[in-house]
Amino acid sequence: MSIYFPLLVLGVFASSASFVFIRESTEAPVMLAAYRLLLTVLLISPLFIRDYRRFHKGTLSELFQSAIFPGLVLAIHFITWVIGARMTTGANATLIVSLVPLVMPFFMLFMYQEKITRNEIIATGLALLGMIVLSVGDFSISADYLTGDLVCLVSMILFGYYLALAKNSAKYDSIWLYVFPMYLLAGLFCFILALFFSSPLHSYSPYEGLMIFLLAVVPTIGGHTILNYSMQKFRGQTVGIISMGQFIFAGIIAYFIYLEVPTMEFYIASFLFLISVRLVIKQ
Repeated sequence: MSIYFPLLVLGVFASSASFVFIRESTEAPVMLAAYRLLLTVLLISPLFIRDYRRFHKGTLSELFQSAIFPGLVLAIHFITWVIGARMTTGANATLIVSLVPLVMPFFMLFMYQEKITRNEIIATGLALLGMIVLSVGDFSISADYLTGDLVCLVSMILFGYYLALAKNSAKYDSIWLYVFPMYLLAGLFCFILALFFSSPLHSYSPYEGLMIFLLAVVPTIGGHTILNYSMQKFRGQTVGIISMGQFIFAGIIAYFIYLEVPTMEFYIASFLFLISVRLVIKQ
């Protein structure tokens, strides 16, 4: 087992907490995505400045030019996820976003010539079977949800592409040199777009401010940054499969915060997922 595996698990756990802060926030969705990213940039700026001075040999503009495309992909993923999740059922959105391991092998093959292994194929099948079991009672095939399902599908593909692009972060001596300009450009894109639908000029309660702060610290700095870093240390399909474990942590969090009791399907899906994780980490 890689010494970086506990860090990857921590990143998945941190990412899974995002639904709590999004649910508790009353801010408009695209503006919330913008605040989440821009506050993250503010918080990690000392780390970026330190490592820019310590490691980077090129210019600042080179860093930002390299971050334009990943930042755009991340911004559109955030926006389409919020829109799609609100246009379909929670079960549909959860299942669709968990299909990342289906698209990740194609990105890794065409972008880096990284072929999927036998263990990864079996592990992917088990993990997806678990997600189907989890969603079978609630998943709805309906024309009413078709548009939302398609938007979530686009968002899932973008998330897989965003993770695959993070493989390029290995060329930097510090992950902060990669994520800082990416988060900043994605945040500015979301903010500009949000201005067409909502205004930032309104009162914010201390609780609202706390939710935005936690959204930046936990699932963004502690979640997305670790997932980006993990793409340097693991095979892409491994990160894709283990990131599916967000549903386990989300279920545990929902139990303690919202008293939502897990179903039997949740335990079956969790068991299948843990077997799949065992397969990919032992290869």
